[in-house]
Amino acid sequence: MYVSVRDRPGADPAGEPGRRLPRVGATVVLLGVVSLLTDVSSEMIAAVLPVYLTAELGLGLLAYGVVDGLYQGASALVRIFGGYLGDRSRRPKWVATAGYALSAASRLAMLPAHGLGAVTAVVTVDRLGKGLRTAPRDALIADASDPRRLGRAFGLHRTLDTIGAAAGPLVAFSLLWFVPGSYSTVFVASFAFAVLGVAVMVLLVPDRRGRSMGALPVRRVLRELTGPKLRRPLVAAGVLGLFTIGDGFIYLSLQDRDQFAASYFPLLFVGTNVAYLTLAIPLGRLADRLGRSRVFVGGHLALLIAYLVAAAPVGGLGATVAALVLLGTFYAATDGVLAALVSRRVTSDARGSGIAAAQTVVVIARFAGALAFGSLWQLLGRQEALCLLAGLLMTGVVMAAWLLSGQDRPGSVAGTTASAADRAGAVQVPGAGPAAEDGR
Repeated sequence: MYVSVRDRPGADPAGEPGRRLPRVGATVVLLGVVSLLTDVSSEMIAAVLPVYLTAELGLGLLAYGVVDGLYQGASALVRIFGGYLGDRSRRPKWVATAGYALSAASRLAMLPAHGLGAVTAVVTVDRLGKGLRTAPRDALIADASDPRRLGRAFGLHRTLDTIGAAAGPLVAFSLLWFVPGSYSTVFVASFAFAVLGVAVMVLLVPDRRGRSMGALPVRRVLRELTGPKLRRPLVAAGVLGLFTIGDGFIYLSLQDRDQFAASYFPLLFVGTNVAYLTLAIPLGRLADRLGRSRVFVGGHLALLIAYLVAAAPVGGLGATVAALVLLGTFYAATDGVLAALVSRRVTSDARGSGIAAAQTVVVIARFAGALAFGSLWQLLGRQEALCLLAGLLMTGVVMAAWLLSGQDRPGSVAGTTASAADRAGAVQVPGAGPAAEDGR
């Protein structure tokens, strides 16, 4: 990728002769580096957590369901607060920085945590940090990007993010390979990467202050979040999130069926993240051209098939790889795409709050789904629980497709455009296709 000079005010890159590469704000790349380092840290913990809890600490699947539910849902407690605080203060960088610092501190707290209560407390602190930072960070990405290329901007950020997510389990796997059972070493290394991410955020990410518009009234934010432009996307995201379980359950299902060594468990996260980072930019481009709501719903179809592959009685390397690729496809088609979809349906000064509302709905729904699935596994068994979940998700996909029908029409989104200053310091992404392919 190459950093280019400042855009000319009012210039349309699609109209410049010979230009075939879309431009993504340099701020997006810097935030991607922060996320890369932070995800190395967080995925080191996530990769070993299922085995650490069930094998090292001797906790059952229901206990893991509680922890996984907290991992998915605890951030919901502060997501809207983080988004609103970033919007109101016009200093989203520093709100996001506080969230990154909180998560970094939680890494060291894993060292003395040996019981369910202690582990859940540490996981909760980490997820509260994630909830505080995510919406302000995504608002920075949206503000620094051309509205026609939001899918690609979020796709690039998620690609860098996922490189870190793929590296994290590899680091954890390597440490456990050379020092078997040394989970404390994993926790300390995780802390070091988190501190590096905070340093890049503080020292290199520009402080993009929003325009001063006075205090942002709570009533106005509530009108934005409950208005007709957001209502259907939020309901659709919640319905689909209810039937989305954490990766750990699928990986435990694959391990239970194929009986591979626990030391290889972190590599399952690597496989998913490699597929994710490979597909994030292409599916972001597809979302900009075909429609973000269509790609978002289609991603859940890939998840449905992943459930069925994980539930199949016959396993092997091929089935495991297929499940990981499908999971990566799901994340590439939904994570950044949902933020891109929602960011165009609220006004620019409430963008962080709108993104946070969608993320909150999703994590609350996934929290409930994780708790329910942990119980279903114990009551029905692995295969039956996954098949039931696949059937429920199919119903959710049909409902979400109906709710999101027509949501990508140009007239249905908030009229927001990026200023020349927002597009300053752009980055060219090789292989991302012609700018003229945007389709809107």
